[in-house]
Amino acid sequence: MSEFRDMRRKRQQLADADCIAILQKATAGTLALLGDNDYPYAVPISYVYDGGKLYFHSAVAGHKVDAIRRCNKASFCVIDQDDVRPEKYTTYFRSVIAFGRIRIVEDDAEKVAIMRMLGNRYNPHHDEALQKEMESGLAHMLAIRFDIEHLTGKEAIELVRQRAEHQS
Repeated sequence: MSEFRDMRRKRQQLADADCIAILQKATAGTLALLGDNDYPYAVPISYVYDGGKLYFHSAVAGHKVDAIRRCNKASFCVIDQDDVRPEKYTTYFRSVIAFGRIRIVEDDAEKVAIMRMLGNRYNPHHDEALQKEMESGLAHMLAIRFDIEHLTGKEAIELVRQRAEHQS
C-alpha cells in the first residue's frame, strides 16, 4: 500500500507527462512545510524542475530554512490554469501537487549546479553575469533540493469533457 492517497475523482487526474509539462512551464509555486509549533507553513517560491526533482534557493536563515531542517517532508503546488466561470459557479482549473523529501544541499558542486540551473532559467544567456552573482552571493544563499516521491495533477471536469469532445 502506498503512503499517498489515490485521487478520488480519477477522471480528472492528469497524466504524469502533463504534470511534468506543467512543472517545466511554470515559474513559481507554493512550497508547504511543517512550520513552527506544527502549523503548516506555505510559501510562494520560484523553482526549477529537472529529472524528478525541484530546486530552490533561499537565504541562509528564516522560517523556511528552520522548517526544512526540522522535517524533511514537503509538498509543492503549481496552478497552471485558474479560469473563474462565475455564471457556472465553478473554476476551470489545472494544478499539480508534488510530495517528497526536501533538503538543504551541502555539496558545493551540487550547489553551484543548482544555482546555474536557476540562473539559466530566469536569466538565460547571461553566463558572465551569473558567474559574478554566484561569486558575490553564493556564500549568502542556500540551495535546496526536493526529491519528488509522488506527483499528482488534476483538472476541472469541464476541461476533461472539452478534450474528449475535440478528440471525437
